[in-house]
Amino acid sequence: MIQVTSHITIHANDISFDFVRASGPGGQHVNKVATAVQLRYHAKGLPPDVYKRLKSLAGKRLTTSGEVIIHASRFKSRERNRQDALDRLVDLIRKASQKPKQRRKTRPTLASKKRTLAAKQHRSHLKRTRQRVTNSDY
Repeated sequence: MIQVTSHITIHANDISFDFVRASGPGGQHVNKVATAVQLRYHAKGLPPDVYKRLKSLAGKRLTTSGEVIIHASRFKSRERNRQDALDRLVDLIRKASQKPKQRRKTRPTLASKKRTLAAKQHRSHLKRTRQRVTNSDY
């Protein structure tokens, strides 16, 4: 049992690990040993609000069936990659469990409105001074 937050836990048997060959450099050894880890976790068991936020955070890592797939091949060791994938899953679920801060509507202050208008007038004056001078201006 993995404790993600105070109210969310993941059962170890809900997670499956597949070991695959890692891509990239490593010589002949990389062609013989399956050290990369593909972690699969069925996220439908999470609370609905957490699952909804997880959908947007996970992106392509979440399948249409609600399964989170994390691929870890950062390390040369199978066990370190397994732990890395597990840590990334826990971090992802922790971020999804945090409720976003409610936005409070605010109005611009009077001073900020005046500053905006003053900046517009200044810009307008600059542009007016760049215009061609006609005979009527003399």
